[in-house]
Amino acid sequence: MAAYLFANVEVTDPVVYEDYRRQVPATIAAYGGRYLVRGGAVEVLEGGGTASRVVILEFPDMARLKAFYRSPEYAPLLALRTRSTRSTVAAIEGI
Repeated sequence: MAAYLFANVEVTDPVVYEDYRRQVPATIAAYGGRYLVRGGAVEVLEGGGTASRVVILEFPDMARLKAFYRSPEYAPLLALRTRSTRSTVAAIEGI
């Protein structure tokens, strides 16, 4: 069953984030992930929350998603992202 990584990202340091953005696609692909949404215009239709840069990734299953997120390859990239953004990230099981 597919699994999805949802991220709502507010970039606070564009220079550092560009490093992350440039490097992360290869690591995502290595774990079977692919982009469904990567940036683009966002309009909040309900609720009081805000959305900045939305990213949605699809992985073959939750095990691969978690393997990516916890991988030694992603760890230094995660450090870049957390240093250059305020983010909310969630793992979601598909149907």
